[in-house]
Amino acid sequence: MATAYRAVEASAPGQLTLVERPLVEPGPGQVRIRVEAAGVCHTDSVTVEGTWPGITFPRVPGHEIAGRIDAVGKGVEGWKVGQRAALGWFGGECGECEACRRVDIVNCPNQTITGITTDGGYAEVVIAEARAVAAMPDDLSAEDAAPLMCAGTTVYNGLRNAGLRAGDLVAIQGIGGLGHLALQFARRMGFHTVAIARGKDKEELARKLGAHDYIDSTAQDPAEALQTLGGANAILATASSGKSMGPLVGGLARRGKLIVVGVSDEPIEVNLFQLLLGTKSIITEVAGTPIDKEDTLRFSALQDVRPMLERMPLEKAPAAYARMMRNEARFRMVLTMESHREL
Repeated sequence: MATAYRAVEASAPGQLTLVERPLVEPGPGQVRIRVEAAGVCHTDSVTVEGTWPGITFPRVPGHEIAGRIDAVGKGVEGWKVGQRAALGWFGGECGECEACRRVDIVNCPNQTITGITTDGGYAEVVIAEARAVAAMPDDLSAEDAAPLMCAGTTVYNGLRNAGLRAGDLVAIQGIGGLGHLALQFARRMGFHTVAIARGKDKEELARKLGAHDYIDSTAQDPAEALQTLGGANAILATASSGKSMGPLVGGLARRGKLIVVGVSDEPIEVNLFQLLLGTKSIITEVAGTPIDKEDTLRFSALQDVRPMLERMPLEKAPAAYARMMRNEARFRMVLTMESHREL
């Protein structure tokens, strides 16, 4: 049995290094997951670039993880060696703060964060709190499941928690790492699905992914186009551009919601009269709890929702990360452990 495993760690801001680490046993309440696939998410940059407040190096990035339980710590129930398992951003709650006491664990300010406060998935194995792990369906590959742990769950939660009904008009802004999944979810949830993107060349893909209608934001005003269709009950904004999100409010129907899931440093500028007239709102969504992730995986397996992937082996994690940061991935980068040893 191997006594070491490979990992790609952020050893200093902006520096990813392939290293070998000693294999350790999980502690009480923990499991060890043999990683089969790990997604490369834009939020990994807060680890790699060292911008997360208080982050320490070295740290292994990665919070989109799929694999199998390799070892079980003392006191763990419900998990066994060999069981398929996945892990996301949420790595466990403190159990003591007001959010936890009100059963709002996803907003625990002291939560463990995979790949930030603990080592993440750019590695052959990862240690996780058992309560943070999600069960993975047998008919979903690890490579397909990994991006659903963050990108997939975020857009799935955004749509299903917005108080929508089948037949409602739902627009997806952006066809990228989040948007290409959101289009599939929206169509399969029974919504009148509209894609908003830049350029006519993206229309064919948008319709293939599930869009009933397509709006080219370079040729027409998206808000006006949505109003022509009757107004959107919800707009899921996935593009990393606060500047492009504010004007979308004008395309909402009465009591419509702008659901923001794309992360941007830019402020969102909104005409308050547009919000007040029609009782419209702006809300956000996060990647959710372990049971949210299980729901996402089950729905994806049932309804054939799959991410579009580019695969690279673990040792090429720096190249995969750089490609993602240059916005060249189509649409999710996934690290595979094809060459890893039996542990």
